[in-house]
Amino acid sequence: MNKKQSHHGPQNEHGTVQSYVIGFVLSLICTFIPYYLVVEKIVTGNTLLATIVVFGFVQMLIQIVFFLHLGRGPKPNWNLFFFGSTFTIVLAVVGGSIFIIHNLNYHMTPSDKIKKLLNDENIQQIGGADTGVCGQTYESHIVTIKDGIVEPLQTEAKRCDTLTFVNEDEVEREITFGEHEDHEAYAGEIELPVTRGRNKTITLSEEGLYRFHDHLDPDISGYFTVQSK
Repeated sequence: MNKKQSHHGPQNEHGTVQSYVIGFVLSLICTFIPYYLVVEKIVTGNTLLATIVVFGFVQMLIQIVFFLHLGRGPKPNWNLFFFGSTFTIVLAVVGGSIFIIHNLNYHMTPSDKIKKLLNDENIQQIGGADTGVCGQTYESHIVTIKDGIVEPLQTEAKRCDTLTFVNEDEVEREITFGEHEDHEAYAGEIELPVTRGRNKTITLSEEGLYRFHDHLDPDISGYFTVQSK
C-alpha cells in the first residue's frame, strides 16, 4: 500500500497530455482576443487597458492550473505564498508605472506632446514647413547642482545650443520648468529626473527667458535665456 502511494504520489504533481493541450488552447485564446481587439480597434482607451489586464490575469490562472500545478506539490501552501508575494510585487511595479505614465500624459497638452515627438524623432520639416526642431546643436552649457546650490544661476545661450543638468548631490532631482506647482513645458519636456552622478541634456530650440527648479526642492532654481543665432 505504501509502495503504491509513493509510486503515484509524484504523478499527482504533474498534468496529463490532455490537461496540457487544454491549457495551451486556452492560453492561445487569451492571447488572440486582446490582440484582435487592439488590431481591429474594437475598444480603445481605458476599456482596452482593462480588457487586456483581465485577459492577462485569466491567462496567469491558466498557467498556474495547467502548467505550474501550484497547490499539488508536497508544500502547496508555501508555493502559493511565494507566488502570491511575487504577483503582488509585479502588480505594484506595473500599476505604479501605468499610473506615472498616465499622470504625465494627462498633464501634457497636445502641443507639448507634438513638440516632444518632433524633438525625439528629429523631425525638422512637415509638408515642407519647418517644425522648429534643431537640425544640429552648437555650444554646450552645463548647470551643476552641488550641495543644494545651482551654478550658474543664469545661463545665456543661443538657439540650438544644449543645456545639461548635472546632479552632484546624494538626492534625486526632478528638474521642471516654470513656477512651482504651475509647471510649463519646454520643447515638449515637462520633467527631467536627474539622479546622483547622472545628467540630463535638452536642446534649446525655443527662444525666450525660462525658469527651472527642482520640483522636490523648489528653492533650488535658476534661469536660462535663449536668443536667436
